[in-house]
Amino acid sequence: MSESSIFSRIYRGEIPSEIIAETENVFAIRDIAPKAPVHLLVIPKTDEYRNVVELAAGDPTLLTEMIGLANSLAAEYADGDFRLVFNAGEGAGQTVFHVHAHVLAGGLSEGSLRG
Repeated sequence: MSESSIFSRIYRGEIPSEIIAETENVFAIRDIAPKAPVHLLVIPKTDEYRNVVELAAGDPTLLTEMIGLANSLAAEYADGDFRLVFNAGEGAGQTVFHVHAHVLAGGLSEGSLRG
C-alpha cells in the first residue's frame, strides 16, 4: 500500500493547515505557493483518484461536488469569477497525485498564468 498523500495527512490533522471550507466529501485550503491573488485548493477527502480523468470516470458526482465548492469559494473570496485548473500528470505540472482543483481569481486575464 502506498503512503498517504500530503492532502490526506492535512485532512487528518497530521500536517497543519487551515481548512477554509468543507462538504461531506470535499475540503478546501489555501495554496502555500499562490499563483494568483486568490489561490485555493479543492480536494476530495478520499485519495482514491490520482487525477481529474480518473475522478470523472470513477465518481462524476464527487467531481460535481468539487466544482460546486469551487464556485462557493469564488463567491466568498473573489467576485464570483474564477479559473478552475486541474493538472493531470507530471508533464502538466501535477506534483501531488491526489486529485485536486486550483481555484484562481483576482485580476486574471486570458493569457495570464501560463506555465
